[in-house]
Amino acid sequence: MAKKNQKMVEEITAMDVDFAQWYTDICKKAELVSYTSVKGCMVIRPYGYAIWENIQRILDGMFKATGHVNVNMPMFIPESLLEKEKDHVEGFAPEVAWVTYGGSEKLEERLCVRPTSETLFCDHYKDIVHSYRDLPKLYNQWVSVVRWEKTTRPFLRSREFLWQEGHTIHATAEEAIEETERMLNVYTDFCEKCLAMPVVKGRKTESDKFAGAVSTYAIEALMHDGKALQAGTSHYFGDGFAKAFGIQFAGKDNKLAYPHQTSWGVTTRLIGAIIMTHGDDSGLVLPPAVAPVQAVIVPIAQHKEGVLDKAAELYKALAAKGIRVKLDDSDNSPGWKFAQYEMKGIPVRIEIGPKDIEAGQCVVATRFNGEKQTVALDENYEALCDTVSDLLENVVPQGMFQKALENRTNKTYVCQTMDEITKALEEKGDGFVEAMWCGDEACEDKVKEVTGVGSRCIPLEQKHISDKCVCCGKPAKHMVLWGKAY
Repeated sequence: MAKKNQKMVEEITAMDVDFAQWYTDICKKAELVSYTSVKGCMVIRPYGYAIWENIQRILDGMFKATGHVNVNMPMFIPESLLEKEKDHVEGFAPEVAWVTYGGSEKLEERLCVRPTSETLFCDHYKDIVHSYRDLPKLYNQWVSVVRWEKTTRPFLRSREFLWQEGHTIHATAEEAIEETERMLNVYTDFCEKCLAMPVVKGRKTESDKFAGAVSTYAIEALMHDGKALQAGTSHYFGDGFAKAFGIQFAGKDNKLAYPHQTSWGVTTRLIGAIIMTHGDDSGLVLPPAVAPVQAVIVPIAQHKEGVLDKAAELYKALAAKGIRVKLDDSDNSPGWKFAQYEMKGIPVRIEIGPKDIEAGQCVVATRFNGEKQTVALDENYEALCDTVSDLLENVVPQGMFQKALENRTNKTYVCQTMDEITKALEEKGDGFVEAMWCGDEACEDKVKEVTGVGSRCIPLEQKHISDKCVCCGKPAKHMVLWGKAY
């Protein structure tokens, strides 16, 4: 039994040996994805898709609580429409996939397979927005998009991926900016409370903002290997798109004005973030909020009288409390099941066997830290339900968050010169670097060229590290978070 268990764990490459291979092993062996005959595209398997469904369900509720409604725009964008906003089309041109034929007939105008939908929403807004009474429009859609990436990895970067894209339009700049910040905070709350993943909120530099945006805000997370991952973005567009598309409305003063717009989105790369923030050498470690199965019951010596009956009673009690629970009564060995559900990252495992039944207890194991406890089995299994509920709602998410935060703290380096950045990375490994910047794009580029770390964001919570730019020594304007990124 032990050998079978050990062999299963060994199938995952250790993260310290090859982090990239460790990640790929988990994606495949935890049955999250499969590769396809379409280069750069993946099959999201039921277990992986169930995680996305939980992400979608929670976020959709958060969006609706802030007044947003769901819509669905076409997949295809006429070339003439895409070209109406110059900066936008130039930003996406290298990644666009084009449809040139419909059946056997060549199209008169090429159709872009949406890489994002700003132009489609603008085309719609100009037909429905005429008066201040029509504003704001708070829209979101859950769709797939296509971007012709050269280098692809499951969840992190694929040619087709799932996401939500929010698109809103407002009468004033103040309202639109408030919306941009509100949605950044929604993403922050979701990542930290539901995914147990600490993030840094910040504004992107001019060179790194979204094509066509006035300003782009992002949340940046640090993965276990010290690389950054952009977990979500929120953009303020000003009235640039409105002017390009001729969207005007009559204000309360009866004068025509251009509305202000936002867009914001997260993608299936959040699943990649979960893997790389919390996973270990035994496989996935899932936050309870998005785990397809939150607790699994493993009967021990299930062939013995009364074991499966007692396990079924535990299942019924936990399910009645709304816990997503699974009872594995298959003929696989307990050791195999333990390894399998560790691989799958199920937050809580419950063991029940003849000795446990005799003692009036069961064993509850927690995936993220490996701790075990015995829980008394009272008449209605209230102690078990209370214990598992507390683990899922408090102990596990808080513990996972603190563990990830500790990793980020240990891999965040405060530097005042580029030599200090290079030394910190060489001695301590990849991580976030906090360093001052003068605001000059040439210095931003130079830091990346010399040290290998690029600007991730200008944190909204600023620290004063020094008065001088880390690169040129001139007066600094901002503290910037730098890092290598996925």
